Amino acid sequence: MRINLTKKDLINQIYMQIGFSKQISESLIDDFLSLLVENLIKEKKIKLSKFGTFTIREKKERIGRNPKTKENKIIKARKVVLFKPSKEFKEFVNQEDNG
Repeated sequence: MRINLTKKDLINQIYMQIGFSKQISESLIDDFLSLLVENLIKEKKIKLSKFGTFTIREKKERIGRNPKTKENKIIKARKVVLFKPSKEFKEFVNQEDNG
């Protein structure tokens, strides 16, 4: 079963664990995410130590095909965000008792 972690969940965690008000917690999350996005667009790469690295990669225009109709279409060039987890993050995820 898939469980989504929402921004509201993060706000509640900060509220419960640190004791900041929900308004301050929301502002903190918003500021962090906007800082992350702005720097990723500006620098094309962000490394968060002991977590991982976000990079932007340019994908070229290419021809794709609808598997049902076999119709060819052009997929436009675009940018995609890639994430590579750090060694520490991978080790933490693969621990037997990380719960």
